[in-house]
Amino acid sequence: MVKKIKIGLIQSKSLGTIESNIDLAIKNIKKAAKKKAKIICLPELFLNNYFCQTESHSNFKLAEKIPGKTSRIFCKLSKRASYCFKYYIVRKKDIRFLS
Repeated sequence: MVKKIKIGLIQSKSLGTIESNIDLAIKNIKKAAKKKAKIICLPELFLNNYFCQTESHSNFKLAEKIPGKTSRIFCKLSKRASYCFKYYIVRKKDIRFLS
């Protein structure tokens, strides 16, 4: 027997600040969960306006370490949930030189 799983795909517009975008994402995750979604996906790079049309080094400042502020917020949320969700952020990499 095939088991059906409801998926919630969230589309949203940037509200201008990372904090307001996180709040909106949490609100939308909870709304999808109330509709019985078991897998919930946020838009790519939802914390800011989508900036990947051009490669601008000034956008590198938007990168976060993992674990970091955003991943901690969503890990805390997921521990209390009966669903899983997926989100995308720009990851800050450690640069090391080997000799």
